[in-house]
Amino acid sequence: MRRTIQVRFFRGEKKYVAECLDLPVVTEGDTLDELASNIREAIALHLEGENLAELGLAPDPTILATMELDAVA
Repeated sequence: MRRTIQVRFFRGEKKYVAECLDLPVVTEGDTLDELASNIREAIALHLEGENLAELGLAPDPTILATMELDAVA
């Protein structure tokens, strides 16, 4: 069972975007703080009423976010 839900943060055209790699969840925000709050809420809503074991998730999984940055060179 997985203990983490992986999420990718990146800069969209006008807002920051969070795309969950393990669940069909995507959200956006004007700031990184807003984005973090939005992805937590979106994942919680998606998992509400679901059997986490059937989804291969441990109880109370954590969210692991990776931030995608522009290339340096």
